[in-house]
Amino acid sequence: MPHNPAAIWHTVALSRDVEAISAILHDDCVFESPVVHTPQLGKAITAKYLAAAGHTLGNAEFEYVGEWHRDNSAILEFTTVIDGIAINGIDMISCDDEGLITHFKVMVRPLKAVNMLHQKMGEMLAKFG
Repeated sequence: MPHNPAAIWHTVALSRDVEAISAILHDDCVFESPVVHTPQLGKAITAKYLAAAGHTLGNAEFEYVGEWHRDNSAILEFTTVIDGIAINGIDMISCDDEGLITHFKVMVRPLKAVNMLHQKMGEMLAKFG
């Protein structure tokens, strides 16, 4: 039976809770970051990246502004402002037939935002160890 990964993600989006995020991820989940060259493989590292993103992006200005759906995949567009820099991005999410997220790709614009997020996400991931 097909699933809606956007609905699954919204249950924990910006929660900052590694355990709650882990619960919706497939063991072999792949995470693709806008600031890391190689895909990150596995549930543990994906959960850390997504929790760190919640800490970094999850402010009062964060908002999902659009969603596009297909069976077992979705694209969610978001906006926020951090340190006066307007950020626009998308989360591309796929899940399996059991409803576990198998692939999570984030794209961000403009370049000024990507550079700032690279620094802030690095600092946040260092706190996760």
